[in-house]
Amino acid sequence: MSVYVITWDLNKEKPNYNAARTAFVNHLETYENIKDPGLDSVRFISTTSGTNEIDAYLRQKLDGNDRLFVSKLNSGEHQGWLNKNVWEWINARL
Repeated sequence: MSVYVITWDLNKEKPNYNAARTAFVNHLETYENIKDPGLDSVRFISTTSGTNEIDAYLRQKLDGNDRLFVSKLNSGEHQGWLNKNVWEWINARL
């Protein structure tokens, strides 16, 4: 299994923003994941899928005005300021 950071931005001007965001997050939550409460549009997921597969899967709930970034974390090559439980979750899977 690998850990990926997923970040997104949905176009807030769309008339169904709340429903679209809920649909996207529910879709994302099919992966084992964790959220840091200080990062609203960021999740860390654990999966055997690769970046292309994750991207294609998540794009199913996005439109042309939305944005998505998927990146694999490498052991010893990540740093930041997150809640302790988030770090523990990430490090236990790398």
